Amino acid sequence: MPNWAIAYVRRIEALNYRLGRFAMYMLFAIMAVLLWSSITKILKVPSLWTLEVAQFTLVAYYLLGAPYSMQLGANVRMDLLYARMSARRQAIWDLFTIFCLLFYLGVMLWGAIDSTAYSLQIGERAPSAWRPYLWPIKMIITLAFALMILQAIAHLIRDIATLRGVEIPHPFKGAVDR
Repeated sequence: MPNWAIAYVRRIEALNYRLGRFAMYMLFAIMAVLLWSSITKILKVPSLWTLEVAQFTLVAYYLLGAPYSMQLGANVRMDLLYARMSARRQAIWDLFTIFCLLFYLGVMLWGAIDSTAYSLQIGERAPSAWRPYLWPIKMIITLAFALMILQAIAHLIRDIATLRGVEIPHPFKGAVDR
């Protein structure tokens, strides 16, 4: 494998690994917001902002964790058949499915960019009493789709390396089971 391809895989996987580990801890932020919401409702002074903040945090948690999940191999697939295949056959199957994934993610990224640009242009706000701006979460969604595309390309490079009989070591040895 060319050195640039190995360097690309290492950098993207290191970035997505760190971001995924950060995103894991966003679950505690969601829990804190929902706990605050429960406390304020019990005290009969409900906060207006808790629902949207919890939703936005959940979206960021879910989407920023997606490239990390793909890197760990924790994504959903038909393991009934896939697990019985040899590493070479898995790589061949992945080569086919990764292009379907890249097409899907490309369409999603295109829509996310368009939606984010529109949101910034008109100052779009949520239709609620709190009325937060929507562009920050839309930027996070756009970033997450871009990172997912980069991770899918890294996965593609790993599959090509497997077919060539080359193993690209993971940046965090022992952390990623493949």
